Amino acid sequence: MKAIRLEAVLLYDEGTAGELNIEEIAGYLRDKLRRVPVEVRGNPFVFCREKDPDWARKLASIKVQDASRKLVAVQEPLYGEIQYEQRRILGKTRAFGVLYDGFHLLRVFSELIPREERALGFVHVFLTNRLFATWDDGDRRYHARTSVYGPCCVISTTGIVEAPARSREYYVLKRQYEMLGKDLLELKERFKGDFIDYQDARLTEVVKGYVMQAVLYSLTGDPFCDDKGCRLYNAHWQAELIFAQLESGYEFCPRHAGLLQSVNEEIGEEPTCLSTAPMLN
Repeated sequence: MKAIRLEAVLLYDEGTAGELNIEEIAGYLRDKLRRVPVEVRGNPFVFCREKDPDWARKLASIKVQDASRKLVAVQEPLYGEIQYEQRRILGKTRAFGVLYDGFHLLRVFSELIPREERALGFVHVFLTNRLFATWDDGDRRYHARTSVYGPCCVISTTGIVEAPARSREYYVLKRQYEMLGKDLLELKERFKGDFIDYQDARLTEVVKGYVMQAVLYSLTGDPFCDDKGCRLYNAHWQAELIFAQLESGYEFCPRHAGLLQSVNEEIGEEPTCLSTAPMLN
């Protein structure tokens, strides 16, 4: 499959609150995509501030209230929920304890994209600390996700911490700690380094790999790789995530390394209107 031509990669900071060095991530992308402009745009809501109440209502309406009940249609939010989202948009609070439907969240963010940039050649990446989940028809419940890819791409720093599973030993001991009323911070310290945590110094490096997944999705329609050492590997465990993003002896498998090289050497096909189906991690 021949990759399309990339016009630009646009990074938005939708409330990571200093958890990430986004300029470092942008520099990494410029190094890997030497022919492609990379721009850091900051908070996406500042470009349409007059519509803050509308965005706040939309965000409040896609909250997951019960992980065992699918959000079929957007719900009418309470006044307090709208006010909370408006404060969140203005950067006056953070999104702790709130879970959003991932595909609905992707649609809201995609509406923030300028009309003239809604083409396959533009990679829009929204970096956020909002936690989102998607519905699984198999066990009929929501599952937290690290990222979702579609007309734009959304990567959650909270999802990177919460979505990939920690070791089985950790969960066994966690239950024991809870039963005995012991401090869970002691358990975290015991497993320190075995998983990505909040305010983790490794988070920026990890997110570089997820942003590259967004780039590959825009290039080919598939952001993932089966090679566990490739940064495009779809990790479901923290150990897999840490190996693929931090410990592998190489960044990309030969196939994807070759694809990225071709992006820097050749002009691909002309981009067309966005139509690829969304994917998630």
